[in-house]
Amino acid sequence: MRTKEMRELTRDELEQKRRYLTEERFNLRMRKSFKELENPLRLRELRREIARINTVLREDELDVHGLAKSKTSILDDLKTAGNEKK
Repeated sequence: MRTKEMRELTRDELEQKRRYLTEERFNLRMRKSFKELENPLRLRELRREIARINTVLREDELDVHGLAKSKTSILDDLKTAGNEKK
């Protein structure tokens, strides 16, 4: 996932993705200690993707680049659409 695509996600989605990637990286490191990995470059890819996510989150904290705002529910969209018709 590219940085531009990451900036289109919300903060919660990025934090969830970071947790998932960190867990995957841990599992690969454990497998590496026991046996040879099928794709050892995947560890490097995971490390870099986690770093990209951390960078985007930090940029959001510093207000350098804004992230996407939290998405509203479908019910909220329907309520606003109903108010506009009146």
